[in-house]
Amino acid sequence: MKITTYSTSGTKDGEVELPTIFSTPYRRELIHKAFTNLTSHKFQRQGRKPTAGMDVVADSNDPPTGQGVARVARMSGGGGGRQGQGAEVASTRGGRQAHPPIVDKIIYKKLNKKENKLALCSAIAATASKELVELRGHKIEGIESFPIIVSNDIESISKTSEIIKVLDSLKLSQDVKRLNARKPRSGQSRLRGRNKKVGKSVLFVTSDSSNLVKAVGAVPGVEVRNAKELSVLDLAPGSDPIRLTVYSKSAIEEIGKIKSTHLELMVKIQ
Repeated sequence: MKITTYSTSGTKDGEVELPTIFSTPYRRELIHKAFTNLTSHKFQRQGRKPTAGMDVVADSNDPPTGQGVARVARMSGGGGGRQGQGAEVASTRGGRQAHPPIVDKIIYKKLNKKENKLALCSAIAATASKELVELRGHKIEGIESFPIIVSNDIESISKTSEIIKVLDSLKLSQDVKRLNARKPRSGQSRLRGRNKKVGKSVLFVTSDSSNLVKAVGAVPGVEVRNAKELSVLDLAPGSDPIRLTVYSKSAIEEIGKIKSTHLELMVKIQ
């Protein structure tokens, strides 16, 4: 299937043949599974010091019964201070946790390679669906063809002022301005420096992102990814398909090199 390509000024710049990967069926449940598993790879293990809350001199009565008091370990010693207070055990001041987190907990979720590859191919193919992109909340009024493919000139842009002009010419600035409607948060999140969430807007996929990544740094919500490093985490943030994506011509060629078992079967059937 051929799709219209655009120049950085927004004019039509010919057509390009879409790779077989864009014919992959849409699998929402598989994209969600891949996102959940890949997100777990960023988690940091948590644990507690084995003797936390127990480095005190506290003992329970021996024998613990017949004293007319609770069987809770109490601080020993005299002369005031914490003498006689419950300590060391759970539910006491400064005591240990009842069931603290341990570093041995399995938090790294594994995913089959073929499943991960199929989820990536399905997410890439979903970027060609105008309905799915609009369903996620992106503003795409006036944009005719999906996926959006631009010339390789976009990879040489390194200034923010130039990328803003490109966004205006491709009618993508309306989606970037959509993020301005987000209201600041209050409460504990604000006190901790998280007073505002920055949403996700346009994703540029290129074969060389060294220049463009400098240009989009000051534009909220806009990101750049190398075609070889593309992941479900980029295409479906929060496991919610599918993000508004712009490809360069060379990125389409790189994506066409992706090899997968289901793609080979699709080619044989055709």
